Amino acid sequence: MDYKKMLTDIMSSNKYHGKTLDNLKDMFDLKDAKEFTSFMKAVNEGLNEYEFIEVNHKIYLADKIGYFKGIVKVNPKGFGFVENDDIHCYVADVKNVLDGDEVLAVFTHEKWEQMECKIVRVLSHHLKHLVGNVKMAHGKSPKFLPDSALILDNVRILNWKDFKLVNDSKVLVKITKYEPLEGKIEKVLGYKYDPGVDISAVLYEHEVHLEFNQDVEKEINKINDHVSAKDKKGREDLTHELIITIDGEDSRDLDDAVSISKIENGYRLGVHIADVSYYVTKNSALDKEAYERGTSIYVCDRVVPMLPQYLSNGICSLNPHVERCTISCVMDIDLKGEVLSYRIFPSIIKTTERMTYTNVNKIIHKDEEMCQKYAHLLEMVEDMLRLSNIIRKRRERLGYIDFDTKEGKIVLDKKGRAIDVVLRERGESERIIEDFMIQANEVVATHMKWLEIPSMYRIHEQPDVKKMREFVHIAQLNGLKFKGSVQNVHPLQCQQLLKEAKKKPEYPVISTSLLRCMAKAKYDAKCLGHFGLGLSEYLHFTSPIRRYPDLVVHRMLRKYCFHEMPNEAEIKKDEGWIEKAALQASDMERKAIECERDVDDMKKAEYMEKHLHEKYEGLISGVTKFGFFVELDNTVEGLVHVSTLSDDHYDYEEETRSLIGQRNKKRFTMGQRVKVKCIGASRFKKQVDFELI
Repeated sequence: MDYKKMLTDIMSSNKYHGKTLDNLKDMFDLKDAKEFTSFMKAVNEGLNEYEFIEVNHKIYLADKIGYFKGIVKVNPKGFGFVENDDIHCYVADVKNVLDGDEVLAVFTHEKWEQMECKIVRVLSHHLKHLVGNVKMAHGKSPKFLPDSALILDNVRILNWKDFKLVNDSKVLVKITKYEPLEGKIEKVLGYKYDPGVDISAVLYEHEVHLEFNQDVEKEINKINDHVSAKDKKGREDLTHELIITIDGEDSRDLDDAVSISKIENGYRLGVHIADVSYYVTKNSALDKEAYERGTSIYVCDRVVPMLPQYLSNGICSLNPHVERCTISCVMDIDLKGEVLSYRIFPSIIKTTERMTYTNVNKIIHKDEEMCQKYAHLLEMVEDMLRLSNIIRKRRERLGYIDFDTKEGKIVLDKKGRAIDVVLRERGESERIIEDFMIQANEVVATHMKWLEIPSMYRIHEQPDVKKMREFVHIAQLNGLKFKGSVQNVHPLQCQQLLKEAKKKPEYPVISTSLLRCMAKAKYDAKCLGHFGLGLSEYLHFTSPIRRYPDLVVHRMLRKYCFHEMPNEAEIKKDEGWIEKAALQASDMERKAIECERDVDDMKKAEYMEKHLHEKYEGLISGVTKFGFFVELDNTVEGLVHVSTLSDDHYDYEEETRSLIGQRNKKRFTMGQRVKVKCIGASRFKKQVDFELI
């Protein structure tokens, strides 16, 4: 008998008002010791997993009486939020709680509508290490000052004597005790102001592995640096075809290449992806490390790769004029963008050219020198441009949402200091490759879904109704009308609204607001579609060097398509493993994004430290009770604190998301362009402060 389900059903009833363990036991006709043991196991399992809660000796269903599990996001001022998939709950006091802790919380009943809660207990600590500076003064004991403003307690260091330290040494500390906070210095990262130490500190703070372990190094030594006759077995030879890579100038891990030719009613597009799964086999040391990392991390002075450089820049990189093992997806696409037929198969390629986005963009714009240099590619580039436009028009018909958000690129000098922040350009060649990769991802997803092969999908669910209502309100404040219902949004509705918004100067704010109300894209064992792309089938197939999910997809293709079909038990086993691996991959992706964002914020603030008192124009990107954020044209964002608005007292109006002057009725709202002066910047706090001119 499933006692846990029966208990859950009983406690879900509105007539249930709590019962003791003995009362619950009496409700079941337990005939023998075996049934009693099963019953108690179900009760204890529910209590241990906090699905059931015991209050005053009575047992309840946790969410029925306002208890829930979540992750704490701490604010440096001592408050925070507890979050899970559908709850974002304010908590006034986060004492003895660290950012990222998993906690059990309960809604404070008198303020249920405001979604406020209190933390009942910490279930697990996410934070294992701290990074910070050593402060030493003559005649005084050394002190450890964490870089994170989210650490509200003093940290006691237990092993000062094990390291030779100076004032402002940057150190990595492993937490050994949480209440009170204690730790041991594990590594000296360098001097606080040494080049690159600041970025290394952020990486270590996010628990990023900067080195590979010895087991990985041993495996690397056994892998050939060239394709052998054995490697070619069972692969289709495409080395005679015109195949090129197109990447950024500084890219070294070239994991995708393309080919194209005309057919009777359209084009034959080949997307050829490095066959990383051939070298990184399941449960190997390389595989375990890649699983833990989940993704490569790209910060402004380096890449922290998912796989060692021997693979990512060597045998798995589709370098020009050398043979490489690949998995090819070759698609026949008609002039309406529909796939007529396709083949997915293991192959051997030899790329003809290592092209860059810059050079292909020059060819597209008829640069004479570049067209002469790559005369043999001119027809290919023209075909690619035409097919890209065909593919994009089809996606637009399906509802593809192009947020067209700005991305800042931080320029560093030789000492690793930020000397400029410029907009990252996105030309036609970047869009071509994006279109081709999305097309291949969709085809492989469709293939695996309809063959019912275990796979890891990239999913993007419908936006939350509450968040969508908030966005519609912001859109209306900016004179835009959202057509249709927010209860069951179709991506076409969002696409059409953004097209209207492009005519307005407030477009960046509208686009960003819509992006913020979207569900987070993640990985899943089920094919649930991708809202933002308007596609019902989608996964990641095209970047196995830098993303673990792509490696999983390749491995499943090899196992279920290129080799004999395993039995039903093996399929179920793989599906169960992929469910767990998808959660891990999603977590590591979020961690990488947070890490990259922290580095960007730090370096943008460092750049602004050299531009104090300078004047800028920018757009109000967010309004709060304590002020408004202004984003400059180069993507640097800073706060105009309400205390600096000296001409009046300003109140926050929730309905219009505005600050309004009590006397002069002046209004500050999202989308307004304003002039500001930089009055403060701190790379260590990762923040910039502006004053309104």
